[in-house]
Amino acid sequence: MKRLLFALLLVLAAVPGFSQKPNVIIILADDMGYGDIQVLNPDSKVPTPSLDRLSKEGMTFTDGHSGSGVCTPTRYGMVMGRYCWRTWLKRGVLNGYSTHLIDPERYAIGHLFKQAGYATACIGKWHLGMDLPLNKKTLDLTGTVKNGPNAQGFDCFYGITASLDFPPYVYIENDRVTAESVEMKPGESFPHYIRAGETGAGFEHEASLDHLTEKVTSYVTEQAKAKKPFFVYFPITAPHKPAWPAKRFVGKSGIGLYGDFVMQVDWTVGQVMKSLKENGVDENTLVFYTSDNGSYMNRLDAPECPEHLSSGSGKSEDGSDHKTSSSIQGYLSNTHTANGVFRGTKTDVYEGGHHVPFLVRWPAKVKGGTTSDTTVSIVDIFKTCADIIGEQVPDGDAEDSFSFYKLLAGQKGYTRPPVITHSSNGCFALHDDKWKFIATRGSGGRTSPKSKPFEKPYQLYNLRDDIRERVNVIETQTDVAEKLEARLLAIIDSSAAYK
Repeated sequence: MKRLLFALLLVLAAVPGFSQKPNVIIILADDMGYGDIQVLNPDSKVPTPSLDRLSKEGMTFTDGHSGSGVCTPTRYGMVMGRYCWRTWLKRGVLNGYSTHLIDPERYAIGHLFKQAGYATACIGKWHLGMDLPLNKKTLDLTGTVKNGPNAQGFDCFYGITASLDFPPYVYIENDRVTAESVEMKPGESFPHYIRAGETGAGFEHEASLDHLTEKVTSYVTEQAKAKKPFFVYFPITAPHKPAWPAKRFVGKSGIGLYGDFVMQVDWTVGQVMKSLKENGVDENTLVFYTSDNGSYMNRLDAPECPEHLSSGSGKSEDGSDHKTSSSIQGYLSNTHTANGVFRGTKTDVYEGGHHVPFLVRWPAKVKGGTTSDTTVSIVDIFKTCADIIGEQVPDGDAEDSFSFYKLLAGQKGYTRPPVITHSSNGCFALHDDKWKFIATRGSGGRTSPKSKPFEKPYQLYNLRDDIRERVNVIETQTDVAEKLEARLLAIIDSSAAYK
């Protein structure tokens, strides 16, 4: 019987697109809020059939978190399995010309899959720095890009250096800038918010998501013909500013360009799933879908909504919102709640900053329509993948990552140490079961009250009873607060505190 089973596996392994090890695709949205997806927020006005299907056919984590309220730190955690505040970047994000953040000596998720014999690709927004060829602070189109994704275990890279609001606006393929020429273009205000800077000939912001999607589906088609499994890290560019969907989506949501852009993100996910099906690799492909942080769209009628944002948008005094005026960066609650019921927005240590969609689909192994309320983090994807493909992570690497493979397999007995989240200006929060301890007096981001790291008085919330973070119980739960503060400081000081 064992010989028969082994022979069957050998036959199946010879079939194009089949492997005992699953193909893996990680789709990382850019600034999508928990409330943007209908299956997570029944009140969402934006149709999201592909993401709803992903949830229906896989496992939905209702307490999934990014490592930070902004882009770069979360992406570092995704690729490295460790919190970004362990590096020199303690706050904020990199820009499009920033040099590499990742220590070349460290072990990245690309190395993990390459070690296991996978074909590896990163397609999309990197935003972890790379050493661009420059001539007096402008791009040298004949030069070589160094210390980008190819140095982190990815066989191929195609994408942009940072967000679509950061120049240079050019595509990079492996170690080369693809633009034949560049010109300086002026900046624009919200909703088409971009900074002035170098732009490649023919580069169109509104075409970028479609272009990157086509690159991914073509890669799937190409790799499905090979005998070895593939890993694709697909950090998409939307619905981050500029809110600039392809023309065919404009007006489709009925709530403005942001809603239209969310619809295009959903379509993008659908195209990836369609390519898996058409190439016969759907059953044994593991798809993660999550977001690097919450949405930047404010809830205009919330008491903590900022009076004015740097983009020139903010609270509407006449009752209008993004639905009726595309220059307003926010919605009234009866129009749309991009971050669901959560307090705050992108940048914040409050839930709206980092409590994100977290969906996992793997038809061969994960039971469809299942839900988990266990707290997980994007940093955990690293060691979850290591468990799934049977690879060991070197000691000292991915130290903040904890595998949740048991949850995907429907097994009991999973426990995880506390999860840490971080705001744009470097404020910490620790999540432990129902408790959330915040080591600052405010949001640490854009939402009022604003605050600095370790600025007292601190905050403590029982999220099981108060998911909106309205009632600070730190004065009545001093023992809990002291215990969590000590745990937070120990983890910050050393990863050994997990043990």
